[in-house]
Amino acid sequence: MIKGKYSISHAALILLLSSFLKAESQAVHSKYPQGYFANPLHIPMSLSANFGELRPNHWHMGLDIRTDKKENYPVFASADGYVAHIGIRPQSFGRFIIINHPNGFSTLYAHLNEFYPELEKYVREKQTEKESWAIEIDFTEKDFKVKKGNEIAKSGNTGGSQGPHLHFEIRETKSDRSLNPLLFGMPLQDDVAPTLLKLAMYDRSISTYEQTPKILSLKKTDSGYIIPKIPVLKTGFKKLSFAIQAVDKFTGSQNGNGIYTARIFKDEQPIAEFILDEIDYSESEYINAQIDYRYYKAGKGYFQHISPLPGREERIYHLYNEDGLIHLDDTLQHTITIQVGDANENFSSTSFLIQFAEGIAINGVAQRSNNFIPGNVNVLEKKDFEAFLSERCIYDTIQPVYNYTSSTLPNAVSALHQLNDNSYPVHEEMTIRIKPTIEVKKEWRDKIVIQRNAGNAILKPVWQGEWLSAKTGAFGTFIALVDLTPPQLNNIGKGDTVNLSPASRIVFTPTDNSGIKSFHAELDGKWLMFTNDKARSWIYKFDEQCPYGVHELKVRVEDIVGNVTVRSWWFKKYPYTPPPPKKKKKATSKKKPGAKKK
Repeated sequence: MIKGKYSISHAALILLLSSFLKAESQAVHSKYPQGYFANPLHIPMSLSANFGELRPNHWHMGLDIRTDKKENYPVFASADGYVAHIGIRPQSFGRFIIINHPNGFSTLYAHLNEFYPELEKYVREKQTEKESWAIEIDFTEKDFKVKKGNEIAKSGNTGGSQGPHLHFEIRETKSDRSLNPLLFGMPLQDDVAPTLLKLAMYDRSISTYEQTPKILSLKKTDSGYIIPKIPVLKTGFKKLSFAIQAVDKFTGSQNGNGIYTARIFKDEQPIAEFILDEIDYSESEYINAQIDYRYYKAGKGYFQHISPLPGREERIYHLYNEDGLIHLDDTLQHTITIQVGDANENFSSTSFLIQFAEGIAINGVAQRSNNFIPGNVNVLEKKDFEAFLSERCIYDTIQPVYNYTSSTLPNAVSALHQLNDNSYPVHEEMTIRIKPTIEVKKEWRDKIVIQRNAGNAILKPVWQGEWLSAKTGAFGTFIALVDLTPPQLNNIGKGDTVNLSPASRIVFTPTDNSGIKSFHAELDGKWLMFTNDKARSWIYKFDEQCPYGVHELKVRVEDIVGNVTVRSWWFKKYPYTPPPPKKKKKATSKKKPGAKKK
């Protein structure tokens, strides 16, 4: 029996709470049509990532379906509908298709190599018309209808993909909110419950950013997970919360995926939970409020807060008391139970006793009058630097730390200003203002950038009187620099007329102090389509745009402050047959003097 204010056997408690969670999970599943959407690949479905998996600055919003490390698998429409939108984006989705279905849902297919021929031809025409490789096109129901099982594309590795796979999403068409595809009965076997690794405990009388959480390892037993060698967890915290470190796996797979839900109980009463079932892209950055961000930025891994931070607004949390926190208002022992589940209703749990005890040292961080407070407008004003944070800018209380250093950089027009560091997340962009410390020449005024964190990001400011103002999505160091240097372009070869007959493509990787704003290429006076899939190099693969002969290639590159580089080359391109490989000479052995023949 568990001792304390409430007495119930551990097994009975787990059974009771499991029934509670499964009933709720089944209610969630009933919202979604089961088996309506088919596997978009005609190979057994295997996942490298699931919905809600933790990523830098966002949750993963769909399923990453394996393609056996290969490209160009046929991709099929998951249900009847019509192509509603296509996009070609550097990084991000690469090439992708969105199909609207008559039941109020849409499906998205991303990282594609090419669309089906009719659609591919239409998209190519629009790219040429707009003289842009990156493109977004909307369609009506009359344009490109598809039936369930029609081939719509070839799988690939385009955009922000790190290897061949198909990214697949199901969305609510009206709201465009991404839904967890595993709630729709996808053909995946999953009878493996999540693995619980560690707990982190926080003093919620102060900011989570101003403390080091107490880390508790978990051990699996026949009756659930336990905290080894701690029969009663004693604490000096009267108001506290927990975060969980856990992974989930599918049957037959060793790949660690994200968890679907976690809930915390005190003495059988639900306190708070998160459920990763529906996420809007506008909410996805709130992942930085759901994880211990400073712990993650230190390279230690992910902890997911089961109780929300004060500055969160996203829909994933559900609270069953006023604040979703554990309150210890007496010195009795209380039972804390945490259950973690996947989308297929497999649950793992841990249950332990907790007790408030006087005299246990706590963090004791004093509340400061100048702190940045979530939900408030916060302002920092210094001699040559100002910062303005909106109500939705931060998730928890932050003590502002500011430093000023004179700069010795030859192109600097301001001092180096530091406001905290990037281990504190920023949700809604804050505004910073810098006052130059030297007189800025009139011809320089449009050539100024603000560099954040030694080039980690370049901000294009606007002038507000004598001040430079810019939006930024992170804390860190800021300095205003003048950029008078145009972009640099690599050569395509040597000679007055470069021989590109052996080449299969032309690659440009321009470099610049402030960043590339635009890239434009012409072949014999006509726009030539270079792709920019991975957002670093511009690539042209020889095709019908370049017939055999001698051609003039002209490239124009502009950076974000308006510096321009224009270069031209003459090149020739003719049929090319590689020379046959050279025959290797047979090695001849030399006899040593005096050697006898046996």
